[in-house]
Amino acid sequence: MTLYNLLGALNTLFIMVSVLGVYSQLSTIWRRKQRESETARPTALLSLNQFTVSFFAYLSFFIYGYSIEPFNHYIVWPRLLAAMLGMGILLEIWLDRKSRAARLSVVLAGGSLVLAGAGLLLGDTIADQGRHIATLLIVLVSAFIAQGYYHQIRLILKAGQTGAVDLKMSQFILLMDISTIAFALSMGVKEGWPLLTLAITSAITKLVIMYLFRWVKVSAVAEQRRQAYVTR
Repeated sequence: MTLYNLLGALNTLFIMVSVLGVYSQLSTIWRRKQRESETARPTALLSLNQFTVSFFAYLSFFIYGYSIEPFNHYIVWPRLLAAMLGMGILLEIWLDRKSRAARLSVVLAGGSLVLAGAGLLLGDTIADQGRHIATLLIVLVSAFIAQGYYHQIRLILKAGQTGAVDLKMSQFILLMDISTIAFALSMGVKEGWPLLTLAITSAITKLVIMYLFRWVKVSAVAEQRRQAYVTR
């Protein structure tokens, strides 16, 4: 087995672990729906911005994986599953908030998922175009994911609590990011730089989110902000 195949298989394993993380976030929302109250909304403190960007991150990897030669099964199928679960989270946010922004995100995500699936079925017909589109999308998503998680981080800092944010999702996705960095390096920087760019950006944001779970427990500032948030 070559290093590429070994790291590809390892990356697939950790992607599946990250998929469990996304499912864990969705499960957290479902559990909160069962005990919904005025002070504990099912999607409280979840950043629509961040989850929209995360969806497009998975989707862009999905497109990139089927657009390059050879077809990269290690990238394609796990990312498709993750994108579908991400779509589920966006749908839950819309069902909870009924906001125009949430509806727009669901419509854009759903339409993009259908178009990406059509691209997979068309295969070689749009392979070159798909690769260029996916590369551009990955670069844009790398910038947006930093902005999206910055928004999520600000929400936690402002409220002094993590709300419906699920710690396991960040932990599992961080493992995926680390394995993706290794896999991208095995592909060569020329071929793997889009994956490398997004994975490094994502890993940094997950480390910050994970730190904030400790911050809300030990910080006096977080305690003060929690009290102010509850009494509003």
